[in-house]
Amino acid sequence: MELNQTRINKFLSESGFCSRREADKLLEQGRITINGKVPELGTKVSAEDEIRVDGKLIREKTEKPIYLAFYKPVGIECTTNQNVRDNIVDYINYPKRIFPIGRLDKASEGLIFMTNDGDIVNKILRARNNHEKEYIVTVNRPITDRFIERMGNGIPILDTVTRKCKVEQISKYVFRIILTQGLNRQIRRMCEYLGYEVTALKRTRIINISLDVHVGRYRELTDAEIKQLNQLIAPSSKTEEASLPKSSKVDFGNAKTENSKFQKPIHRIRKNPNS
Repeated sequence: MELNQTRINKFLSESGFCSRREADKLLEQGRITINGKVPELGTKVSAEDEIRVDGKLIREKTEKPIYLAFYKPVGIECTTNQNVRDNIVDYINYPKRIFPIGRLDKASEGLIFMTNDGDIVNKILRARNNHEKEYIVTVNRPITDRFIERMGNGIPILDTVTRKCKVEQISKYVFRIILTQGLNRQIRRMCEYLGYEVTALKRTRIINISLDVHVGRYRELTDAEIKQLNQLIAPSSKTEEASLPKSSKVDFGNAKTENSKFQKPIHRIRKNPNS
């Protein structure tokens, strides 16, 4: 009988150990062994193989994956490197190994997903059209109609022009923006190009999940939210209309999703006694 085999990077991703990209780096560094030997990139493994990372045995994941919606405070670094001060892993101090999907600048706050499912990381980061991220931004100068127009139509930064996006003024110094791309410090760079400085930046939504916990706390995503999320980031969902189902479209004036009434309990952060 032929064994079911999968690429080593996919195996590590599905086991919850790390993302596929991180697995490829571990392979290049020679830190992975299969049955005692260092494999090549793209090597396939089965359930009968002994896979180790830095000597630690990695087993297939049998438990339900973890998906958290966390309100990252200002000053916390979105890194799994626990040698970095104020890293997100030590801050949350979750009892199982989890890592962030994407990142938020240290000076920014708001919603970020934490998980042990490396496979969903790749799906979300590849779901370009459907990966909406909503932010509330405060700047140091009065906002003008011209500023809103230019922000929405694309700004030349980082050797490219940003995609057209939805922008709405909220008050004299505050606006809301919805992006479908994640360039490095994108909003800050866009504002700087137009002569503005960002003084506060908060992410309030990622795809179908809205920020609904207090700063520094997290909650588990509901089964309904996870199901909808997977539908939205599926490879077949490539049109702008698929970005959110009609029943869950998020209006500028409504930061909640239809699923919010099914949300699970909010958790206080257990502070790391060693931090």
